[in-house]
Amino acid sequence: MHGWVPLREGGVMFEFQDRADAGRRLGQKLIELRGQDVVVLGLPRGGVPVAFEVAKVLQAPLDVIVVRKLGLPYQPEVAMGAIGEGNARVVDPHVASLAGVGKYAFRAVERSERELLESRVVRYRQGRPRADLKGRPALIVDDGIATGSTARVACMVARQLGAEKVVLAVPVAPSRALASLTEADDVVCLVPARNFHAVGNYYRNFSPTGDEEVLQLLEAARRHHPVGGSTPAAAREEAIDEDVEIPSDNVELRGNLNLPARCEAIVVFAHGSGSGRHSPRNRLVASVLQNAGLGTLLLDLLTPAEEIVREKVFDIGLLARRLTAATQWLSTRDDTASSRVGYFGASTGAGAALWAAAEPGAKVGAVVSRGGRPDLAGARLAAVRAPTLLIVGGADTHVLALNREAMAQMRAPTRLEVIRGATHLFEEPGTLSQAAALATGWFVRYLLPAGRHEAEGEVPR
Repeated sequence: MHGWVPLREGGVMFEFQDRADAGRRLGQKLIELRGQDVVVLGLPRGGVPVAFEVAKVLQAPLDVIVVRKLGLPYQPEVAMGAIGEGNARVVDPHVASLAGVGKYAFRAVERSERELLESRVVRYRQGRPRADLKGRPALIVDDGIATGSTARVACMVARQLGAEKVVLAVPVAPSRALASLTEADDVVCLVPARNFHAVGNYYRNFSPTGDEEVLQLLEAARRHHPVGGSTPAAAREEAIDEDVEIPSDNVELRGNLNLPARCEAIVVFAHGSGSGRHSPRNRLVASVLQNAGLGTLLLDLLTPAEEIVREKVFDIGLLARRLTAATQWLSTRDDTASSRVGYFGASTGAGAALWAAAEPGAKVGAVVSRGGRPDLAGARLAAVRAPTLLIVGGADTHVLALNREAMAQMRAPTRLEVIRGATHLFEEPGTLSQAAALATGWFVRYLLPAGRHEAEGEVPR
């Protein structure tokens, strides 16, 4: 039925690793839309990470289409309708009637949701014009469908905005709901589920998507494809965004390589345990770096089979060796051979990044650790020559102490930045964006030509 094998974990079957995985697969299903001047519209919040990957596959602009579910007053998770931009509105009278919701109660819910909708429009658009849909196909993407009311109103909004054709695409939906989605000209669903319970049941990782991630993904997409119109074919051909495999230790390491048209510097990500190249946090940081003109290589330093072996996860020497292999691989490519290289390490990956940077002859221009364990590099810390930025959450007290101890052993220009209120994963609102901004400033200063003259001076410790 599907072109892939479902994931299995602890006897439970999953169709998708996460929203990014679902988006890539959905994009391949929609590949015939590439080159048709289509605009991809993600439904915030969870639909945007899926739509971001679809837009990448189709080489199309990405925008949001803002809608709000109208939930029952005493059971808000049950939809009795939905609203969208342009006063679009869908009502399910059957649900409202069964729940005994009168017109005044309904209006109160709609008024409250309309205020939230307008505030989200302002937040997500940030003064930018929305995508011009007139005479163009609109591809509406969400992470899944439960009742379909939100998807239906999104299709109505797209048509009101002048879309020539409206296509609705989702990774999963109840098969019974698909036939009722007549507001779309075409509906594409990878998994039409007969025994549907909840969208999240089909994902191994269905963690909530925050506003900060939505904003960063939209900004990253705009960098390649402005929403105001289609991007010239020549510009699409110059930039690179591709999955790669890098040989090291008789295995193939998987990564995602993103390069600007002219790549003067590239940042290689060394992820910690339990994370990887598909992590929303890593992708958010990468998108900020990309917006600053930096290339990125998001790399899995372990294979899926190795990730479950604890000894491999904490084998810092092995991780560092593979990071070095990836750096050498970049030097063999025509488009990155002359690029300056930086390392971004998180958790155990920070120890590996500093270990690799300490190797004799290592050509590493800068290192950033985010919530990292630089102490795991041990005695090699003193041999690091690359300017190093340590970013730690203020509430991550144990790791903060380890970073202070590691910093005392370092001889390279080093700075410690503490983000108030942040815990180890920087899940608190705005904290990851602060970390991304600090990392970007550091890499721009030490890797890009305009910042090289500043790099000659000593950095306050």
